[in-house]
Amino acid sequence: MPFSHTVLQVIPELESGGAERTTVEIAGAVIKAGGRALVATRGGRLVKEIEALNGRVIAMPVHSKNPLTILANRRRLLRLIKEEKVDIVHVRSRAPAWSALWAARAAGVPVVATYHGAYRAKTPLKRLYNSAMVRADLVIANSEFTKDAICSQFVVDSEKLLVIPRGADLSMFYPGAASPAHTGALALDWGLDPDEKCCRVLLPARLTPWKGHECAIEACAVFARLMAANHDGTGQPLKLRIVFAGDAQGKRGFEAALRKLIAERGVRDMINLVGHCANMSMAYSWADIVIAPSTRPEAFGRVAVEAAAMGRPVIATDHGGARETVVDGETGFLVPPNDADALARALAKLSAMSKGERDEMGAHGRERVQRLFSVEAMCAATLHAYEKLADERTRIS
Repeated sequence: MPFSHTVLQVIPELESGGAERTTVEIAGAVIKAGGRALVATRGGRLVKEIEALNGRVIAMPVHSKNPLTILANRRRLLRLIKEEKVDIVHVRSRAPAWSALWAARAAGVPVVATYHGAYRAKTPLKRLYNSAMVRADLVIANSEFTKDAICSQFVVDSEKLLVIPRGADLSMFYPGAASPAHTGALALDWGLDPDEKCCRVLLPARLTPWKGHECAIEACAVFARLMAANHDGTGQPLKLRIVFAGDAQGKRGFEAALRKLIAERGVRDMINLVGHCANMSMAYSWADIVIAPSTRPEAFGRVAVEAAAMGRPVIATDHGGARETVVDGETGFLVPPNDADALARALAKLSAMSKGERDEMGAHGRERVQRLFSVEAMCAATLHAYEKLADERTRIS
């Protein structure tokens, strides 16, 4: 049966990140199934991707937390819902959630809210602010960890709380997605020697304190000391080349602090900051190892799943969604949060493995992603949830 609904997704921005990428993927799935996909957002680099799918992007200041703007957005969204005959509103962040809820309720349209993060609430006011998400008709958690976090803060009817893990696009992320020539060209673009004899490590994340860049820098310094004391079987120390792929998104002070720490720890010859990477499958192809050393729990953590889909072993922090996406010792390693020594030891262990041993670990990861975390499964589950919600609303009316 074709999908005939008009779905409006509401998200603050479309720059980069898991929520943003999921918005694009769901828009594509809605259109492919026969529906119409609208996205209300401030804008960003992913707008062109949605438009290329024949989706429509409506510029709106839904990123704002200003109460007056939130009220104005309610009027804007209500008008849009009525003019475009929207059947389902899907909100993906707290900032626009109140506007979307009020507008959808006034229009008699069901609301879906996806938790892309395990939001913290230290004050009653913050808890009230967060509660907009659980007031939706259907609440989607992107992991069991996120579901548990929601239930620890709010009483939510189990029938309206659904876990749909994020997925990796297996048509984009697979071993051999990029040729050696392509990864060599990427290395040159990054200012690296494509023929350098080293173990290549990728940390793909925007430059923000909790993504673990500082811990990775400290781990590089520990790794260098370990290699100075313990050479491999050839008598030569193992060498790491680690790339931080992600931009500062305006946080130039933090980027400067990272560069200063790199210099202070004496690891400038090991770490390169290369900014935003538009072709992540090529970046994963370049890497031998991918790390996700976040210092606070990731609600899901798309990096671990995308890297595993590429057949790359992953080192992630032992908390949050990583416990669901990385099997310690089988698809990669889990290390304690903010533990540079443990991260360095995991890097040393993986880098000392043969390529065949790392490939075997990566193959286990890819098989698991194919089974549990494909974008096709995520999209199918989401569209099924849309259909069920729309059918229930039709029966009620």
